[in-house]
Amino acid sequence: MTVQRRVPGDVLVHLRRARDHLDRHFAEPFDLDHLAGLAGMSRYHFLRSFATTYRTTPAAYLARRRVERAQDLLRAANLTVTEVCHAVGYSSLGSFSSRFREIVGESPSEFQRRYAVAGNPRIPGCYVFMAGLVERTATQEKRVDASPA
Repeated sequence: MTVQRRVPGDVLVHLRRARDHLDRHFAEPFDLDHLAGLAGMSRYHFLRSFATTYRTTPAAYLARRRVERAQDLLRAANLTVTEVCHAVGYSSLGSFSSRFREIVGESPSEFQRRYAVAGNPRIPGCYVFMAGLVERTATQEKRVDASPA
């Protein structure tokens, strides 16, 4: 029998702040200490509370978020798998491909091929980068971080 622990309501607000930060900054390097700081907790308390609340670790949550964004880019943009890999925050194509296959059930190349149907227009990769659909400028990031949560 598993015992379900409850997380107090005020802690949920702080956990959501950290989760929202992961959602907004998914392409940035993972920093557990920074996330714990955003939540106002020690890294160990944060890790336990996050896992209890969301039933996954922050690193696994981030990996899933990155793969979801990669799926969007592979479906809609005319980018290579390597470009997508870097755009969503992975520095290693092998790590990205392994995690993608683990979550989606097929390789990024297979996934992209499946959606590369003739007559299905794709967004040119240069537009994706110019429009900021993949990454924001440092100025925009600072404004988002400075805004009240």
